[in-house]
Amino acid sequence: MFWIAAVAAAIALAYAYSFYFGQNIVVQESSMDPTLSAGDTLLIDRAAYKLGSPKRGDIIVFRTSDDPKSSLHIKRVVGLPGETVQIQNGQILINGETYVEKRDFPAITNPGIAEEPVELGRGEYFVLGDNRNNSEDSRYADIGPIEKKRIVGKLWMVTAPFEKMGLLHH
Repeated sequence: MFWIAAVAAAIALAYAYSFYFGQNIVVQESSMDPTLSAGDTLLIDRAAYKLGSPKRGDIIVFRTSDDPKSSLHIKRVVGLPGETVQIQNGQILINGETYVEKRDFPAITNPGIAEEPVELGRGEYFVLGDNRNNSEDSRYADIGPIEKKRIVGKLWMVTAPFEKMGLLHH
């Protein structure tokens, strides 16, 4: 009988956490292919960065302006506060060193503003879409580095379609 109460309590806590700190989002574009596809439904952890900060490789949801009604964007964190990011010969350089990613992404054909070194300030992050050559991200002047205050949360789970359901592995 105790285990039934324990399971019920765990489900209730998970529901409460999701309700108060979670948010669903549907992917609208192909900039995160092949990791995420248009139409995928995801769960955002809105509490993830209240106490901590994004880490390299995290997939985040952010707004490009301070307007709380502005559209949400999904990208992967590549550069962290205080670092210098540059893209040369299709490769990402962080503080002058080639960044070797855990996944095999295509060489970048358009370095954008990162053709020159981009120095990230306090609370700024450099983000890229996984579909590196079909993504509007920090390489574009109208987006640029993302301020922490504009980050809505961290993506952590695919909830639909059923065959992709599960935790996101960064």
